[in-house]
Amino acid sequence: MTPATRSGFVAIVGRPNVGKSTLTNRLVGGKVAIVSAAPQTTRRRILGICNRPGGQCVIFDTPGIHKPHHEMNRRMVADATEAMAGADLIMFMCEVEEGWRTTSGFGPGDRFILSRLPREGVPVVLGINKIDRVKKSRLLPIIDSLKDAFPFREILLFSALTGDNTGDLAEKLISWLPEGEPLYPEDELTDQTVRAMACELIREKLLNHTRQELPHETCVLLDLYADEPALTRIEATVLVDRESQRKMVIGREGGMMKAVGTEAREEIERLIGRKVFLRIWVKVREGWRDDRRVLSQLGLDIRGREP
Repeated sequence: MTPATRSGFVAIVGRPNVGKSTLTNRLVGGKVAIVSAAPQTTRRRILGICNRPGGQCVIFDTPGIHKPHHEMNRRMVADATEAMAGADLIMFMCEVEEGWRTTSGFGPGDRFILSRLPREGVPVVLGINKIDRVKKSRLLPIIDSLKDAFPFREILLFSALTGDNTGDLAEKLISWLPEGEPLYPEDELTDQTVRAMACELIREKLLNHTRQELPHETCVLLDLYADEPALTRIEATVLVDRESQRKMVIGREGGMMKAVGTEAREEIERLIGRKVFLRIWVKVREGWRDDRRVLSQLGLDIRGREP
């Protein structure tokens, strides 16, 4: 008898910067979510489509769950919470090195997320990432310390960055999904528009250049996206909170913004397969993280539940 096809939604949730986007990209087999070392890089739910012979899992790469201080962050946490509510399977993802230098178990940030996970109905698995940074002899005591924290369906250990133990991870996730036909065409990787991905790529390059200096205080808004006969013309605005940040982003004699623009243009060209003319402005808009119109443009226009 031919095995039944399975499909459904898998929400990957966890604290900021534990590797959710890196894992999503690896399982999908292409870049659908930007990645940087800065926490809270993912600001809205990203959908990635993962196909295997046994079925299809549609992955929700969610913003890291954290204590919000602005309307933007409140909506980010609400987006992650809503993703769990609509999922057929939840992966609670942690990193093995952060806060686990002993076998005392979860830290306060992880325990906060644990309190929000459903204990009945939707199956929940624990994904422990970055095992490449820890000696194997330490993994078993860590697993033992976590078994009683929550009724996980299974505990999975892997490295999203190196690919360790991810070879059959998608098949395992699919095995916990309900029977059903694929939800998306097999040749699609994401439901994001090219316009949205272009803005995200600009922000990724900006984060990589500014590193920890201003990871949360910037956003990218699309002003123009026009397909012309010879090229695609894109114009975008980077918003910052203060004038000092604008000068930092532009760089000495415009050097940083030139580097950001060049790297972003080259990756967008690879994405769409044609020449791109990219122009970026940098503007100061104090308090943009609490500006509902800006948040709506960023795709954070949900109401959500209070965190």
